[in-house]
Amino acid sequence: MAFNDLIRDLAIGDNVYKYFDLNGLNDARYNELPISIKYLLEAAVRHCDEFHVLKKDVETILDWKNSQRNQAEIPFKPARVILQDFTGVPAVVDLAAMRDAVQNMGADPAKINPVCPVDLVIDHSVQVDHYGNLDALAKNQSIEFERNRERFNFLKWGSKAFDNLLIVPPGSGIVHQVNLEYLARTVFVGKDGVLYPDSVVGTDSHTTMIDGSGVLGWGVGGIEAEAVMLGQPISMVIPEVIGYELVGTLSDTVTSTDLVLTITKNLRDLGVVGKFVEFFGTGVASLSIADRATIANMCPEYGATIGFFPVDKRTIDYLTQTGRDTDYTQRVEQYLKSVGMFVDFTNDSYRPTYTTTLKLDLGNVVPSVSGPKRPHDRVELSSLASDFTKGLTDKISFKAFGLKPEDATKTVSVTNNGRTAELGHGSVVIAAITSCTNTSNPSVMLAAGLVAKKAVELGLNVQPYVKTSLSPGSGVVTKYLEASGLLPYLEKIGFNIAGYGCMTCIGNSGPLDEPVTKAIEENNLVVAGVLSGNRNFEGRIHPHVRANYLASPPLAVLYSIIGNVNVDINGVLAVTPDGKEVRLADIWPTRTEVAKFEEEFVKPQFFREVYANIELGSTEWQQLECPAVKLYPWDDNSTYIKKVPFFDGMTNELPAQSDIVNAHVLLNLGDSVTTDHISPAGSISKTSPAARFLASRGVTQRDFNTYGARRGNDEIMARGTFANIRLVNKLASKVGPITLHVPSGEELDIFDAAQKYKDAGIPAIILAGKEYGCGSSRDWAAKGPFLQGVKAVIAESFERIHRSNLIGMGIIPFQFQAGQNADSLGLTGKEQFSIAVPDDLKPGQLIDVNVSNGSTFQVICRFDTEVELTYYRNGGILQYMIRKLIQ
Repeated sequence: MAFNDLIRDLAIGDNVYKYFDLNGLNDARYNELPISIKYLLEAAVRHCDEFHVLKKDVETILDWKNSQRNQAEIPFKPARVILQDFTGVPAVVDLAAMRDAVQNMGADPAKINPVCPVDLVIDHSVQVDHYGNLDALAKNQSIEFERNRERFNFLKWGSKAFDNLLIVPPGSGIVHQVNLEYLARTVFVGKDGVLYPDSVVGTDSHTTMIDGSGVLGWGVGGIEAEAVMLGQPISMVIPEVIGYELVGTLSDTVTSTDLVLTITKNLRDLGVVGKFVEFFGTGVASLSIADRATIANMCPEYGATIGFFPVDKRTIDYLTQTGRDTDYTQRVEQYLKSVGMFVDFTNDSYRPTYTTTLKLDLGNVVPSVSGPKRPHDRVELSSLASDFTKGLTDKISFKAFGLKPEDATKTVSVTNNGRTAELGHGSVVIAAITSCTNTSNPSVMLAAGLVAKKAVELGLNVQPYVKTSLSPGSGVVTKYLEASGLLPYLEKIGFNIAGYGCMTCIGNSGPLDEPVTKAIEENNLVVAGVLSGNRNFEGRIHPHVRANYLASPPLAVLYSIIGNVNVDINGVLAVTPDGKEVRLADIWPTRTEVAKFEEEFVKPQFFREVYANIELGSTEWQQLECPAVKLYPWDDNSTYIKKVPFFDGMTNELPAQSDIVNAHVLLNLGDSVTTDHISPAGSISKTSPAARFLASRGVTQRDFNTYGARRGNDEIMARGTFANIRLVNKLASKVGPITLHVPSGEELDIFDAAQKYKDAGIPAIILAGKEYGCGSSRDWAAKGPFLQGVKAVIAESFERIHRSNLIGMGIIPFQFQAGQNADSLGLTGKEQFSIAVPDDLKPGQLIDVNVSNGSTFQVICRFDTEVELTYYRNGGILQYMIRKLIQ
């Protein structure tokens, strides 16, 4: 390696390690770098072989102060990859199919094998079919195994067939919380005894949660993650780094959720897409690692690549609290101090060089929620009722619903579970403590338990139409809620533990009770969900719940009791059975009260107990049998696991590059089309193309399961692409998963229209507005359009991960020039488009688009690096990797 002269010995306890001493560069620029950039520099120095990583790449990073302005490209090799269940299954399917392709091309299929550690957490949970009772967890986990046995068996095969692949069995927790509490190494010990910082890329955008503990991590598409597994560095433009200074302390009634929603809005307003955000300032010292992880988790919602908190003393304390031993914590602290990556936030003179800085006084943060349709639309809690009321009759937007004034006060009497209540606009029909965003944070979980305790003691109960659920991110939450005596109070009002995976936040909220559903449908009610998650896009939480608010866990409990978001939070919230009026101060715990519970009941032994045998799994997991073979024995009759067609007919030679000629527009979309709109997610509608396919294979509606569970079958996923019921397509006469098949004039399901174009040999493109592909980093949001025959997307702007995913599948991302979009250019989407793609295409090149109406306009080709162009010319990133490995 080029920098072996920087290798030094480091004695820690009884051990002597080696490390690359970056101080040995003897360059004053190093000390001024943000810590996150130092992580990139260390990886470049360690991997510098003048092949994957060049000396000039090291210089580019070292000269970050200048190179950040030049769109300079650098390679980055993260230490490991983490796969979330929903994206992990297709990743393993792809690897298995790549092995077949390699063998068909006359090479050794064993070359397709992860070269860096890969952690896969099976955190999929079934819909919350059972809730509000003490055996909800057992019932849901039983259903989970019944429905997903084949998929689990495939993953167990993968853990044996591939080296370096660790599977965390189902029922263990949410991937990001398990990553934080157990999988994170903080400082790696290489096979040769070399220490280096832990860094990770993951197949979920909320991989960034790990940045709260000083591990550099962000989300990538599953396609890009697979290339990293096989040894390919990530090609990235060296980022600007926004320094976010925190000062002061949070007030007594404010939670970390309120803080993250405030930060999310502030950073959204600034605009940080594609940038690093690094937190500093004396206020950081007052935040626990769980608080920091909550902020880092919602990084995708404020749009940055990372929201990074360097390691400090509180990080070391957290590692001890979560069961890491003394050798571990000493290794972390001494190594990071040796390379200048350990921070003392109490030192107000600590201030690295940043691109620009923001400042927030924590004392100015007030209780907040976000919604009703986007996570960055923050609403002060005191204004929620008026904000919702105004939005009822305002013109339809991200904040409004467009009801007629005479319909805005409609209510209906509903009897459910033997109790009768009035259901109206704003009624909370889902109250869920869900998602790793908050369940990793003991302070807000204990606060939720204290609200429940006070409610029970006051004789209060949840409203009869509210569906309640509690799905912690790990079993540790259960242990400290039990030890504190708060779990029985949560159970008393219906917040029983329903599972340990992604539930309501990912759309697995399950059905509402029939009387509630009937009242909503018959009266066109805009009902609400209050959840402690991080995503609330339209149609995501539940098809019948149009207003969804992200909130802290204690607020989820509180609003289940109040029953409506259209209530003045500063007024009377409830009335006890004996007639006493209840106000917020009567039921809301103070931070001091919560802190006492946290100090007493969140113990290291809980983490050790939960994670001691986590890799062993349940009895059902242990009983799964899988073939001990390197090539997967595909079952052609399976509706869960199917060999993907991406590599069919692949040859050693590059495919011929072709122009896009007379393409039709499959979809003409507006702004903020998320991967929830694009990628198959949630339940499978009984009237959908996917349902028709399953029915044709003899699958009953009861066993349709979810799109997430069936991500290993491309036939299902291609049919479920763009199947979101809230999709607004300008080519369709109504909202939903339909489009105009232009040649015939028919309105069809999107998959059916796409198939007609494919059968006729007509290429398809998509027109879109700003932030196309925002949301979760779902690889099927690119794979699905590829299988539907989409050759290019022309959008006003792209979300970072989704643009990479499109390139990874060989779909060209084109961007309208500034100030232009489909509407301004007079495009209806009924035209045909021809785009000549030159052989010598360059990153960022302007390309002519010729329209059948006689007009021409230019778009920016959003291949941002030469590496991305190489992927495209190979037909995709995985095809490139296969050719590279067999050369």
